[in-house]
Amino acid sequence: MSKRILRINALIKEVLSQLILREIEFPSNILVTVTRVATSADLRESKVFISTIPEEKLDKVLQILNKKIYFLQQKFNQKVKMKPLPRLKFFPEEKTAEAAKVEEILEELKSKR
Repeated sequence: MSKRILRINALIKEVLSQLILREIEFPSNILVTVTRVATSADLRESKVFISTIPEEKLDKVLQILNKKIYFLQQKFNQKVKMKPLPRLKFFPEEKTAEAAKVEEILEELKSKR
C-alpha cells in the first residue's frame, strides 16, 4: 500500500470520526468508533469500519449511519479537498471481535499453567 493511500486513510478516519461525533445522534450510552479506513487504489471508494460499545448495538449504529450516508458524504466532501473524492461505505469491524477472542483464549491458556 502506498504512502499516499495510508495518509488518505488516516485523513478520512480523522474527519469522519469528528463528523460522526458532532453531527450524528445515537441512542444514549453507545460509544461509536471509526476503527480503520480502507481506500481503493483508484481513490473511488473508502470502506469505513465501525465498532461500538456495547457490541450488540453495532447493527443499529450501522443502520443510522447508512441512513445518514448522503449527509455525511456531503459534509465530508466540504471538509476534504482532494480529487477524486472517495465514496464512503460503512462496514462492521470484525477484527476487534477476533482480537478479543484471541485475547480470551490466551488468558485461558495462561490460567491453565
